[in-house]
Amino acid sequence: MDLGASGNYSFVTKFVLLGLTETRALQPVLFVIFLLAYVATIGGNFSIVAAIIIEPKLHTPMYFFLGNLSVLDVGCISVTVPAMLTHFMSNDRSISYRACLTQLFFFHLLAGADCFLLTVMAYDRYLAICKPLTYSTHMGWGIQKALVGMSCVFSFSNALTQAVALSTLQFCGPNVINHFYCDLPQLFQLSCSSTQLNELLLFVAAAFMGVAPLLLIMVSYAHVVAAVLRIRSAEGRKKAFSTCSSHLTVVGIFYGTGVFSYMRLGSVEASDKDKGIGILNTVVSPMLNPLIYSLRNPDVQGALRRVLLRR
Repeated sequence: MDLGASGNYSFVTKFVLLGLTETRALQPVLFVIFLLAYVATIGGNFSIVAAIIIEPKLHTPMYFFLGNLSVLDVGCISVTVPAMLTHFMSNDRSISYRACLTQLFFFHLLAGADCFLLTVMAYDRYLAICKPLTYSTHMGWGIQKALVGMSCVFSFSNALTQAVALSTLQFCGPNVINHFYCDLPQLFQLSCSSTQLNELLLFVAAAFMGVAPLLLIMVSYAHVVAAVLRIRSAEGRKKAFSTCSSHLTVVGIFYGTGVFSYMRLGSVEASDKDKGIGILNTVVSPMLNPLIYSLRNPDVQGALRRVLLRR
């Protein structure tokens, strides 16, 4: 344990991340698996961005938001996986206090922006299906940029608040984190000072950035479903639902893993289930998003083919 002295106190200057496994024989295998997942995620999401830029058909608000979501997914996986890959190939699994705090800040910044952006995308679908005649007015270029900017500002404010609040805690005992990246629940368990204020801030953030956006998404899609059911043509209903199914799938994965990640604040010990949920949240979800959005979308598929085959 690395400790620094400050008056009559000792404080932790480094944490040790246990990672996914301590079995040396499994680490090279996991290194290859997560390296491939990382490369696939980077390639898939940047291919989506390139397709949106190149294909004129995709110059619409829905795909503008999707492009921003892809950039956020690249950032989210880049916060956790490269460090994990380094630990797989090294005996040193330590991470400095400042690096841990930085990782936590950027993870909450990017994940929070994801929350708001998914809500904006649900609002976009509501306007497109329920108010098609005024869609171009309510979703102009300036409004699109403002919505993305507001998502980033709100997320930045929350991430900064959580990081500053965590920096006030003292860590003077165990420094082993049973996870593969630094996050609030695991760090709360290691603190030797009261975490009541920090847990309250996290609860408020969960309500503002988790519950409220999810409720807005549900309300938007309740109106969408009601509007689609009024369409007489079966083909029309199918087309309307197909534009929403990809987004709903991403929302389900994102919020499902997020809820389980932060509902265990009261647990004394972190379990391996938390690591599995962390993998779903930080690796699997960003990797699946390009696949989900391209599977049932012929415009995206065509644009991707042109991007990949273009010399």
